[in-house]
Amino acid sequence: MFTACSGKKAASADVKESQKEEKLVCLSFDDGPNTTTTVAMLDMLQKHNVVGSFFVIGNNINEQSAEVMKRTVEMGCDIQNHSFSHGDMTKLSEEELKEEIQKTTDLIVKYIGVEPNYFRPPYISHNQTMHETIDLTFISGAGIEDWVPSIDAQERAKRILDLAKDGLIYLLHDMPGNEATVEALDIAIPQLKEQGYQFVTVPELFKAKNITPEKGTIYTYLLKE
Repeated sequence: MFTACSGKKAASADVKESQKEEKLVCLSFDDGPNTTTTVAMLDMLQKHNVVGSFFVIGNNINEQSAEVMKRTVEMGCDIQNHSFSHGDMTKLSEEELKEEIQKTTDLIVKYIGVEPNYFRPPYISHNQTMHETIDLTFISGAGIEDWVPSIDAQERAKRILDLAKDGLIYLLHDMPGNEATVEALDIAIPQLKEQGYQFVTVPELFKAKNITPEKGTIYTYLLKE
């Protein structure tokens, strides 16, 4: 069976005393890349000198959006897999699942030369077959319903701040037209910094929290134990 919870600390590795005092969060974004909102999101991260993780849809990757992905990694952010066509993957066969993942991975490797190690299921819809077939670490995340147009930037920022806790992965969206989340981050990031939070990518969060990903688990936050 798969589980959805926090990570477990690897027993063999030591955690430095300084790491124990850090408050780390990860901003992660779904549904890019594109040449509009993804660019605005990167501009906002750059403005505040923070990084994040971008879970991309393979069908959105082309020569133009690939340039945005290149900028993403140049800024210290990372690119991860969010499927090729963004459908409900629980309805797919094993072969179809493999194709959805591989086509996106191949495009990521083609343009940025780095193979993704993490996967966010579309709609966070997942089942046992997916966990057994897809050889990537499954990521969920804490969302703020930022796909809902009626939720304005101020409310999104409030939700980001209310959710904050050490080891959290935020689930946000850089889909075209989602400028309200860009604005929300301009409000929330400085306040999170004032509260002592530092911003890392998903891989950096696993490393800092000394978590070895487990098969059959989908992660939203990583606890130090």
